[in-house]
Amino acid sequence: MSTAERRFVTEISALIDKTVSVLTVDGKTYTGILVGIDPESLSLCLLDARDQKGQVIPKIVLSGSRVAEILSIEKPFDLKGLAERLERVFPKMVKLYEKEGFIWVMDRIKVTQNGVVEGTGPAAERVQKVYQQFVQEMKGG
Repeated sequence: MSTAERRFVTEISALIDKTVSVLTVDGKTYTGILVGIDPESLSLCLLDARDQKGQVIPKIVLSGSRVAEILSIEKPFDLKGLAERLERVFPKMVKLYEKEGFIWVMDRIKVTQNGVVEGTGPAAERVQKVYQQFVQEMKGG
C-alpha cells in the first residue's frame, strides 16, 4: 500500500463516530453518525441518519457504488493547536503525536481530543483545565 493509500485510509478512519453527510449518485442526502466504512468499496453504515426530508432512519447501509460524496460535518479537533497552547504552560515538556491522535505532557500525562486520558495529580489537573479552556474557545464561547 502506498503512502497516499495509507493516508486515505487514515483520513476515512478519522470520520468514524463523527457526523457526516453522504450524497448518493441519485441525488439523495443522508446525514448521520458514520459507524463503519469499507475503504476498498466505500460502502458505509450510518446510525441515526436523516434523509433530506427529515425522516429518521435508525441504521442505513449504503453501497459504495451509490456514494457520490462523503462530507465531514464536524470540524476536526485541532490537536496541534492544543499542543501549542500546552507548550506555553509547560515549556519544552510537550510532545505531539498527531498521527496517533494524542499529546504527551511531561512524559506522563496523555491528552486526546477527549481530554486527559492518562496521568493524575496537580499537573494533570492543570492540563485538563487548559484542555477545557481550549475546547470552549474552539466552540466559540
